[in-house]
Amino acid sequence: MSPFGALREQLHDAATAFAEAPDALAGILSGLVDDVDRALREELEIFPVCHHSPASALAMARRLREKQPKVIYLELCEDLRPLLDELRNCRLPVALQAFASEIDGFPPKWAPLSVVAPITEASAEYQAIAYALDTPGVELVLVDRSTDHVFQWMPPEPAEPGTADDLHGDAVGIEIGDLRPRFAELEEHLIHHGKVRHWSEWWDQYVEQPLAGADYETYRQVMVLVGSLFRRLSPPGSNRLDRDEDRERYMWTRMREHLAESGADPSTCLYVCGAFHAASRVEQFGLAAEAPFDISPRTATKWLYGLIPSSHSAIEAQFGLASGSVSISAATWDKAVKRSGVPPYQLDGQKGARKRAKRAAGAVAVAREPVADRLSGFLGQPPVLDGLDEAELLDWCVDIVRLARRNGYLASTADAIAVFETSILLAGMRNRARPTPYDFQDAAVTCIEKDVVPGRRDVRRLCEILLGGDRVGEVGYHALPPLAQDVYDRLQPLGLDLTGRTQKRALLNLETNPELVPCSRLLWMLRHLLPDGAVRPIMGTRRLGERSIQESWDLAIGKHQRSIIELGYEGVTVEQVLEQRLRRSVWEPKATAAVALAAVEDATLYLGSRRLVDELGNRAVELLAAERTVDDAPEVLRRIRRLLAYYRTNEPELPAWCEAFVTVGYAHYCTLLPSAFVDEDTGVRQVAAMLGFLFSMESLALALGCDRAQLEIAVRQSHPETPAKVALLWTAQFQLSLLSMAELRARCDELLDNPLVVPAFPQYLSGFVQALDTAPALSPFVVEVLSKAFARLPDSVLLPWLPRLIVTLRDQAKELVPILVREAGRTFPAALSAVDRWVPPWSVQEAAPATAVPVRAGPASTLLAAHPATCDAVAALLGCDPGWQQTAPLTGGAATALLTSHPETTRAVAALLVRS
Repeated sequence: MSPFGALREQLHDAATAFAEAPDALAGILSGLVDDVDRALREELEIFPVCHHSPASALAMARRLREKQPKVIYLELCEDLRPLLDELRNCRLPVALQAFASEIDGFPPKWAPLSVVAPITEASAEYQAIAYALDTPGVELVLVDRSTDHVFQWMPPEPAEPGTADDLHGDAVGIEIGDLRPRFAELEEHLIHHGKVRHWSEWWDQYVEQPLAGADYETYRQVMVLVGSLFRRLSPPGSNRLDRDEDRERYMWTRMREHLAESGADPSTCLYVCGAFHAASRVEQFGLAAEAPFDISPRTATKWLYGLIPSSHSAIEAQFGLASGSVSISAATWDKAVKRSGVPPYQLDGQKGARKRAKRAAGAVAVAREPVADRLSGFLGQPPVLDGLDEAELLDWCVDIVRLARRNGYLASTADAIAVFETSILLAGMRNRARPTPYDFQDAAVTCIEKDVVPGRRDVRRLCEILLGGDRVGEVGYHALPPLAQDVYDRLQPLGLDLTGRTQKRALLNLETNPELVPCSRLLWMLRHLLPDGAVRPIMGTRRLGERSIQESWDLAIGKHQRSIIELGYEGVTVEQVLEQRLRRSVWEPKATAAVALAAVEDATLYLGSRRLVDELGNRAVELLAAERTVDDAPEVLRRIRRLLAYYRTNEPELPAWCEAFVTVGYAHYCTLLPSAFVDEDTGVRQVAAMLGFLFSMESLALALGCDRAQLEIAVRQSHPETPAKVALLWTAQFQLSLLSMAELRARCDELLDNPLVVPAFPQYLSGFVQALDTAPALSPFVVEVLSKAFARLPDSVLLPWLPRLIVTLRDQAKELVPILVREAGRTFPAALSAVDRWVPPWSVQEAAPATAVPVRAGPASTLLAAHPATCDAVAALLGCDPGWQQTAPLTGGAATALLTSHPETTRAVAALLVRS
């Protein structure tokens, strides 16, 4: 006979009396009772819990002292079991994490995979873990699916990332005892008729407070009833419900396997799971079930495990809880422990835990009582209203006013009284005699916060701080991975406590204290690997060929402890992680030559490994030869110039990969230059960078065996149409002596004289400015062209033209404008008084062209005239007009007449020369 027969009849009569379709409602209500009856009759005792619930934690502490189980089955990923032994080295809250960066068997876009399971002190799971780990002869068995199965059972599209957070990142959250309506309309109905703002407040008022002082059997039956209600009202056919049922099959299969292997007595075991799973209806439910369930093997993904710090706010963000709800639960837990007198369990040596109460000696396990109906009495009696605790509420009101004044609010004693009265009023409107923290929070916001928030924190945030604040956990040194321990050990010479969450300032005088040089090197590597703000240099730089004498750092390593721990999943030392990341970056499918050169630079700066540098450099040569676009040409040019300058000043000879990069790059860019000039998708900066590479590396490339004819042919085959690229082509032709300065000046004058081309002249000018990096000798010419434009163009053309010119230069050549400004400073007069008398040098050349000086005939002129190629080449190089003057015949003069009159002197000199 079921002990719930009377309750089932009462619910059926109620459904018949009040429901329009009594059969459907009666079926649901009787099903709830059946689920409770089934869970309580199970041979293996089931303990239903809700995550981060003080009532569940208090009931767990009571039951553990009464039953003293020998085996505890816990709803938690089975492969996280080794991490639980390290909890004693941590300050709660912390999160158990499973991490995989290299995946096998999952969609590549899911990588990296991360799972976190937060643990707080005010939770039933922590009570069970503390009891099992510190009680001799007790075995703790995790029975939920592995972290690998968490992702195996996810739908292919989309993945289920967590809410991004500084502590949990974008990991998938695992919670023990997820108990929340999965039917949106049901949750809205409960919140509306419960006169509360959010689900956390509803749960606290209608479940937490009534169950805080309830006996164990009442607690079990009510929790299973709530779990069954939410389960039966879940949307049918949802993927989430299917996964939950597979989890239940998995857990019951694992428990039966363990009992068969260990031979444990089920009466000495305790199964801790969420109330939702306690009301399971799968065929594998119960120890007597014989339905099989095949557990799929894990994939080849290599999982890494560790502990990371967590916080109340991170838990709230991860699982969609109301802000401050976990902090309020922690405060409720502390109050419930003091009121009930039940000493909670805590791990020996737990950091930040309260002083541990002595364990009662000689405690005797209490036998399991027969199932009796406690639901009828609980549901039939009105809720017991707690009396008003005026002392507690007064303390809250006084403290919130004090805290508000410290944060810039003009609060007074009158506000404290108003908060007190409003809290009582709101509690009465919500059918409760004792104001809860939520009532107090609403009253404080109403009475203290006016129109503006004077500081960073609003009153709601101040209430959360007052009621316990956002507790942030810490992973202890001995629970850290080897890499994190190595980081703390190597930074000890700084003499700073880096475990705290506050920012620390480190001052390093590397000349006076050379023992700090390894610390500086490690800090620069951490800055490269960790997120912004973890390690931030205030003074000092680290570039190729440069080393700082003094450095200043802002260190927030304790605040970013999770990032350092996740580095430990990649290697044993920071150097190993950095080397692996650099190798991985150059071998990715989307790697480019610019990325490889950046990796070479980082390897040279931080690791100093010539072997690694050569390997990355050779990969850069391969990537450059395989590229079919020139999008990264500016970055390639900038980095290879910097590396060549470094090696020329610090090495006896260039590395072989550098020489190969220059020769391959010269041929590569010569090949792509004609198509880049005409390709609309290739920008001006890319073409300018290609020309910069070709002309600046030309001497080295020719010395290494390249042929200059490649560049000449590429330039002759280029036929651009856009104005900026046309200007770049002209400068390239000028560099190759295919275009003289006079011809270049004439072409620009034609552009200024053509009214149809004037609107596009800023684009031509942009091309010339881009070419200054390749041909700095053209800077006077660019100043000349720009000055001519300002002098010749009328205001009606010039004024609309100026904004376009400024925007063009800013967008396409902002880093080269200073070169233009310096040249203009050398060209124009420095004093205002000299402006009126100043004559542009180019106008003087145009107005008074140089007069040809007659050349007399002689041996030198005769030799040069016989071999004109040399003079033609020099003239082209200097930008002079080609052309030869006729030599004047050698005519007589005063000297000739004198020597003719007195030939003796000439004969004597001739004789002397003959004898010598």
